[in-house]
Amino acid sequence: MAEDNLDSNDNGLGEHKDEDKIHDVIPVSGMYQNWFLEYASYVILERAVPAIQDGFKPVQRRIMHALKEMDDGRFNKVANVIGSTMQYHPHGDASIGDAIVNLGQKDLLIETQGNWGDIRTGDGAAAPRYIEARLSKFALDVVYNPQTTEWQLSYDGRKKEPVTLPVKFPLLLAQGVEGIAVGLSTKILPHNFCELIKASIDLLKGKKVKIYPDFPTGGMADFSEYNHGLRGGKVKVRAKIEEYDKKTLVIKDIPYGTTTTSLIESVIKANDKGKIKIKQVVDNTAKDVEILVSLAPGQSPDITIDALYAFTDCEVSISPNACVIIGEKPHFMGVEEILKVNTDQTVDLLTQELEIRKHELMEKILFSSLEKIFIENRIYRDIEECETWEAVIATIDKGLDPYKPQFYREITEEDIVRLTEIKIKRISKFDSFKADEMLKKLEEELKETEYNLAHIIDYAIDYYSKLLEKYGKGRERKTEIKSFDSIDTTIVAANNQKLYVNREDGFVGYGIRKDEFVTDCSDLDDIIVIRKDGKCVVSRISEKVFMGKGILHVGVWKKGDERMTYNLVYVDGKTGRSMIKRFNVTAVTRDKEYDLTKGNKGSKVLYLSANPNGEAEVINVKLTSGSSARKKIFDFDFADLDIKGRGAGGNILTRYPVRKIELKSEGVSTLSGLDIWYDEVVGRLNKDERGTHIGKFNGDDNILVIYKDGTYELTSYELTNRYEPNKVMLIERFDPGKVISVVHYDGDSKNYFVKRFRIETTSVNKAFTFISEAAGSKLIAISTKDKPLVEVEYIKGKSKDKFTEEMALNELIEVKGWKAIGNRLHPETIKKVTYLGGEDFEKQEDGEVSGDDDGEKVEKAASKEAGAAKGKDDGEYGIGDTIELDF
Repeated sequence: MAEDNLDSNDNGLGEHKDEDKIHDVIPVSGMYQNWFLEYASYVILERAVPAIQDGFKPVQRRIMHALKEMDDGRFNKVANVIGSTMQYHPHGDASIGDAIVNLGQKDLLIETQGNWGDIRTGDGAAAPRYIEARLSKFALDVVYNPQTTEWQLSYDGRKKEPVTLPVKFPLLLAQGVEGIAVGLSTKILPHNFCELIKASIDLLKGKKVKIYPDFPTGGMADFSEYNHGLRGGKVKVRAKIEEYDKKTLVIKDIPYGTTTTSLIESVIKANDKGKIKIKQVVDNTAKDVEILVSLAPGQSPDITIDALYAFTDCEVSISPNACVIIGEKPHFMGVEEILKVNTDQTVDLLTQELEIRKHELMEKILFSSLEKIFIENRIYRDIEECETWEAVIATIDKGLDPYKPQFYREITEEDIVRLTEIKIKRISKFDSFKADEMLKKLEEELKETEYNLAHIIDYAIDYYSKLLEKYGKGRERKTEIKSFDSIDTTIVAANNQKLYVNREDGFVGYGIRKDEFVTDCSDLDDIIVIRKDGKCVVSRISEKVFMGKGILHVGVWKKGDERMTYNLVYVDGKTGRSMIKRFNVTAVTRDKEYDLTKGNKGSKVLYLSANPNGEAEVINVKLTSGSSARKKIFDFDFADLDIKGRGAGGNILTRYPVRKIELKSEGVSTLSGLDIWYDEVVGRLNKDERGTHIGKFNGDDNILVIYKDGTYELTSYELTNRYEPNKVMLIERFDPGKVISVVHYDGDSKNYFVKRFRIETTSVNKAFTFISEAAGSKLIAISTKDKPLVEVEYIKGKSKDKFTEEMALNELIEVKGWKAIGNRLHPETIKKVTYLGGEDFEKQEDGEVSGDDDGEKVEKAASKEAGAAKGKDDGEYGIGDTIELDF
């Protein structure tokens, strides 16, 4: 039996008795728990997470130490650097090589030679035996100081290596870092070199700071949810996409973390899935990123740009997670807090360096003074008769006794021994004047050092300022800080599917191609169905979905669309009355049936129309011949009804049975114009009242956009339109009758001109230049007001005195063609033109003049000329915003 094989000393409870000794059995689970914790701690501290003091992971720190040990001013093969680094820790040569390449590509600490790869294209570096590296001047200036470095023994005890390097700069934030440990990760995004230095200076001055990442790949970024780089934050990064021409887009910068290869692959994948429609993608990247995207025929550049951001790697979201090692423990800290720690550390290291220098200077002054006394007082002659070493020391010590009070510390035997080591040649050539000069310089340097210690903050600010001046050139911000609007994927998705319907059987989808075609759509759209029984259902489009038999209407449904209006007539199953209603369907729960009637059994739809812009048609109603109604045929205009919600019961159309309802005449929209706002921050149109209201739009109305480069363009009012906010000077609803007044500077004649014209072109989405195209030409001021006012500052002849004159542009020139150069604004030399606003005039029945400028009314006396032209001599005028342009 098994029990017979048990040791006689085993009590069967996991304990083994050997005379008086008891050995506990260690559970395997406990061993694994300990091992796991030790391994996790090792990975966190020794591999993945950087120390806050210098911003290096251990392997990076050892690389930097090895480079310093090898530094002789010349380049070293990376293969040799890898070998030297392995003296301090047995990292794998591949991992060390990758870490060196990563540091070199950041172009801050290491100067590189050879093919080091390209972070933009994803190309890797050449083999370590082919590429070379050396420390940059910046690294030599800010990273090293053996006197302030804390040292430890390497893994085998043969070498010394730094615990951390004494970095006097926020290197961790400048380079960024990413690492994954066991149960822990860190991701600190790179920040701008110059901005970090300026922020450190501001911190030393007691100011609050806010810093944002800056990516080496450029692009645009929205940091509104950055959350100081802590967990839970998010950064949206976009490529810079511009219109190369109407059929081609060009991608000039790529988002951080992507490559041109991965971005192009994502574009091709989106095209294959039908999210976007393009003909080809060409990568022309060389010195600068340039990816050309050729559009398919009929595709809008603006919508395609949005689709690229929505469906490809042209927009990526990055989640930062700032984690650093402090005191051998991981800590989560915001980037401003990390910067504060690094700045304080820089002040501490500078203080240590000054203290060390102060001590060195005091020692130099002390020994130089001892040497001078020893030689000038011929104390060296007193030791000629001494027969023992002890006597020599005692004799010199006695000779120095009268001078000892002047020294800052006691004179030791070691000091006296150094005096005995002075050579006879030095004594014979001793120059008292030169010795005094050297002592004076040392004392001046000591005084300066003590002053710097007493004003350490000013000294640190000066240190940072010198770093900025010396190394800041060429390190300006590459990533543009912007606010992004959210892109509705259902709007920008390309119509990659066709919608079909089988009305009798009740099936809808893009897979039933033998049935009735409805419309083009995308696979992200929602579909609305209204049936004969008065039920309404909204569902996500699919290959084939059952929506109920007897389908009257099917179409693409847009959430929140208040302009799509349904005109409906139904017969109530309970009362037999025919009800009529107009309604919107703005919000629903998918796949839920909504009753458009009163819900009584037997109710059914008699007439239905769907109107994208709130059109209200006239219908002809024919009652049954057997009805008792006096008038059996009559018309009804849907414009007489208000638009209500889908749940409204409606109005009574007739109490008698209806035989037939027919469309008599098409209707026009009963909705007021669509209010459009322009958001100056993101450069987009919206209906959400963000930004400036630019007008109500109907039908074929257009938007007039005037750009700072002296061009104008007519565009539609589609919400997908994109405008560059920093290029737009004026944007408003286009009125063909409005006169545009312009002040511009002509680069050829070097004069300021004024012109007034109306838009005569009708082409949409085509830019026209209305000022001189000569080099140096500028658009100074522009207005669509009836009486725009400018203030001109000028000088007369050779006089330096400045004069100002207020001028109404409408009085200076008649309306001419848009290509005319115009008249000179002023005969004298103009120094500055300031736009003061404008006034709109409108004739009233009583002959009075009234004005309106965005609803603001200010009374102002008008000129007699304006009164003669418009009516009375005085009236109300609106004063616009004042914009000063100084040239």
